[in-house]
Amino acid sequence: MTAPAALRELLLSRITDVPDYPQPGVVFKDITPLLADATAFGALTDALAELCVRHRADKIAGLEARGFILAAPAAIRAGVGFVPVRKAGKLPGATLGQTYDLEYGRAEIEIHADALEPGDRVLVIDDVLATGGTADASLQLVRRAGAEVAGLAVLLELGFLEGRKRLEPGLKGAPLEALVTV
Repeated sequence: MTAPAALRELLLSRITDVPDYPQPGVVFKDITPLLADATAFGALTDALAELCVRHRADKIAGLEARGFILAAPAAIRAGVGFVPVRKAGKLPGATLGQTYDLEYGRAEIEIHADALEPGDRVLVIDDVLATGGTADASLQLVRRAGAEVAGLAVLLELGFLEGRKRLEPGLKGAPLEALVTV
């Protein structure tokens, strides 16, 4: 799904390109101007909440850190629970973890061991889909917790990085919804 033209234009108009950040050659997509605009942030929240309802999700999982900012208000708006997906070592108590490969090394994400129950339908939300590594790990983690992946939704997909292609096997037929693709 691509957002309707008016929503897409609104969202894109509030996303700023920051060249050479965090390293030379990278163009960082800064969503903080979008978050600072109540109209744009509200429209984004409504769109994500609508996806939650459309895909019959019981819970929304938000990926650290900017995914939290998008997922939590969407969960409230949709009337469902919010589950934070954190970097390893950030959650107290019993956790489930999932490791994944980075360009140079490995990383791990975690959720609380009791955050999801068998039968829960979970919509995973993040801000940007780049190469898909973290998103793929989150899908695996949701399933390992016994829940079902209702879908994956992102504000912005960087199509040229082919994260969608990488995620296809891990989605196992669940939808990938990018509101804006560049």
